[in-house]
Amino acid sequence: MAETWHHRHILSLSAFTPTDYDTVIRTALSFRDVLSRRTKKVPTLQGRVVTNLFFEPSTRTRSSFELAAKRLSADVLNFAPGSSSLTKGETILDTAKTYLAMGADLMVVRHQSAGVPHAIAAELDRLQSGVGVLNAGDGPHEHPSQALLDLFTLAQALNPDNPTVTALRGKKVALVGDILHSRVARSNLWSLTACGAEVHLAGPPTLLPPGFGAAFQSFPLDAAGVERAIVQHSTLAPALADADFVMTLRLQRERMAQHLLPSLREYHQQFGITRDRIRPCAPGVKVLHPGPTNRGVELSSDLMDDPQYSLIGRQVTNGIATRMALLYLMGTRRSDALDLL
Repeated sequence: MAETWHHRHILSLSAFTPTDYDTVIRTALSFRDVLSRRTKKVPTLQGRVVTNLFFEPSTRTRSSFELAAKRLSADVLNFAPGSSSLTKGETILDTAKTYLAMGADLMVVRHQSAGVPHAIAAELDRLQSGVGVLNAGDGPHEHPSQALLDLFTLAQALNPDNPTVTALRGKKVALVGDILHSRVARSNLWSLTACGAEVHLAGPPTLLPPGFGAAFQSFPLDAAGVERAIVQHSTLAPALADADFVMTLRLQRERMAQHLLPSLREYHQQFGITRDRIRPCAPGVKVLHPGPTNRGVELSSDLMDDPQYSLIGRQVTNGIATRMALLYLMGTRRSDALDLL
């Protein structure tokens, strides 16, 4: 008999346990197998309605969630803010309640301001709707589904046949770039450290303020007070030394209120990831990027396109399987998809 999935909403990864992460990985692996079939559709969410409330522009995440929902046979409603009643003065919560009245079972929410998915989830809980809310990125706060697909990709790279979170224990993962504005970095810090990885942060001082990593270490992993393994660097070399994985992060210039970098060329010279830069990394090092990538700035084009090093294409493919897993887990509140595939 399948166990119950305990998270009605997925708003943050701060409360996720290694068991939760393993459940997501195991379920995503099942759906990855589905996506390799000739018929790539299963009836697991047939009759359910998934609403994509994207108040902020998105290509990969929105398309990935839409395709994931359709692969699960759900009905999909897509929200476009430019042609919505928001332009007439309707509030965000009223917009969410409109879709609730249309029969939404799950809401995937992205917004440029932190906390909006939480506010929608709180209102839906107040109404006792039973609808689950999945945070698809809220300002600089978190991006849970991206971190979960990253985790799945890392675990799969370490053990293709049986990816589990235990494979991450003791591995060194370097996060490089605009840490300050990155919701992806924040979610990855929760997930990677909870699974036993040692995370090294590197970026210009203006994009990686002192004490950034320490804020996460104040949340222990267990009742015994075991600290999360986070090391912060203002230069690139110590972060890359013996790293098993390097994840570069996009320079989020749309979130920068002031000029925090002298130039993109200077950033690339100091923190851009190239073949020469990864030589001190561990043998077999792999490179990731959540996208979209500024080629020649965060990552050299030749490295990005080299299958020997790059896991970027796999991240995109795994994104569909991972988001299928999340919608399934939230939509059925079951943690074993095998019975329904």
